[in-house]
Amino acid sequence: MTERGEDYRDAILTGQEWTGRQFVDCTFVEADMRGIATKGCTFDNCDFTRTDLGESRHSGSAFRSCTFSRTTLTESEFTGCSLLGSTFVECRFRPWKISDCDLTLASLTEAALRKTNLSGLRLRETNLVGADLRDTDLRGADLTGARLAETKFDGADLREAKLDATGLTHAKLAGALVDLDTAVAFAAAHGLRIDTSS
Repeated sequence: MTERGEDYRDAILTGQEWTGRQFVDCTFVEADMRGIATKGCTFDNCDFTRTDLGESRHSGSAFRSCTFSRTTLTESEFTGCSLLGSTFVECRFRPWKISDCDLTLASLTEAALRKTNLSGLRLRETNLVGADLRDTDLRGADLTGARLAETKFDGADLREAKLDATGLTHAKLAGALVDLDTAVAFAAAHGLRIDTSS
């Protein structure tokens, strides 16, 4: 059964456990959802503006085209979730545990994610303009097509990450740790001619 257009504004939902629930166009604005646990739930086009999702746990749930504006996500965990096309604005993330998740087409403009483990995540065509990714673990992450203008990667681990030429020319990669393939691609993206004969 799908809940459509339901209004959970200001609701107290702390510590609840939801399994297999479906929500479409629902609002959770300023709801207290601290410590909530979801498993196999879907949220399509839902609004989590100023919602408290601190210490929440989400496994195999989907948050598609949802709005997270000034949302509290500290100490929350997302495992095997889809956040496809969702927008994050001025959210409180750290510390945020996220693994095996798909953030394709999501918007994380100017997100404060320093020292967050983002390894292996799908970040294809994700908007990371101005995001603070210093000291993050991005090993094996797929950043193909991601918008990386003014993104800060100082101290980030980008070994085995996938970045295209556009990302390599727009991001601030000084101080990032990369593997040889990325270093060669970076050089080529900046117009260097590489001599492989020696």
